[in-house]
Amino acid sequence: MEPERIKPKEVKPALSGYIKDASNMLKGSDYPDVRVVHDVRVLMKKSRAVLKLIGTQLDKESLKRDLLALRTVGRMMADWRESSVLRKTLKELKKKHADIFKRLEDYEKLTVLLIKPGLPENSEVSVKEGVDVISDLLKRAGYRIRFQTMNNLDQGILLRELYNSYKIVIDTYLTCRNNPKQENLHEFRKKSKDFLYQLYFFRPFNSSAIKALEKKLNTLTRNLGKYNDLAQLIKNLGYKYDHTHDFPALDELIIKIREEQDNYLSRVWPVAYKIFCPGQNLKNVLGFELPVI
Repeated sequence: MEPERIKPKEVKPALSGYIKDASNMLKGSDYPDVRVVHDVRVLMKKSRAVLKLIGTQLDKESLKRDLLALRTVGRMMADWRESSVLRKTLKELKKKHADIFKRLEDYEKLTVLLIKPGLPENSEVSVKEGVDVISDLLKRAGYRIRFQTMNNLDQGILLRELYNSYKIVIDTYLTCRNNPKQENLHEFRKKSKDFLYQLYFFRPFNSSAIKALEKKLNTLTRNLGKYNDLAQLIKNLGYKYDHTHDFPALDELIIKIREEQDNYLSRVWPVAYKIFCPGQNLKNVLGFELPVI
């Protein structure tokens, strides 16, 4: 196949599919389980990444409504995920450091987090209402996208938008590498995911190279996600170092958590440097030149 005839994957079927899949997962369930919550949130991230890729070629008002709707879905479900993830993370730590947890049996914030929660901690009525609101948002967004014209997207603009996403990730990488606080790392992860989900549409240009890069980015973002889960755990434990508190074992637990965070970041930086280091460009990262028009 001649390079000039290669085109990105069709965007509209994928975008519509993401929203349809999310809607189907929520059908017939007033109380979505942890897996459904996770999968729907991933589909929302993929959908927003697609809209950012094609956004300059869409009606601005429709784009704004759809981005807001999909972001709202993700945020509403974030709290539903958090308590379960915190509990799972704590249970994994407890297996490794049973002696520390034994000494923290009277630390209320820890014991509360270990108790199996409902989904979420809010009242049952609010969960049902939340599912109804989310289902309606998805239905409306899907309907709007159905009537959006996306069949004649300019390939050159799509390629430039992918490159712009890449440059944004470079900026967030340099920001958090120079100031690796949790907020910066979280932003780096979000922008890396946008780039990851957008890359999928360019597989036709060189499937093996794109898939190899996607695999690296998936591992990178997963490690950043594990780091963030531990950061949220520290936050929910209400920890702030104070030599006068009555739980010295808590300091020990936090050190163990920090060590795990360090371990996850040690896996992130070498990969991130190869992909996003200063002076790097998308052509070198992909291993081939995209035919920018």
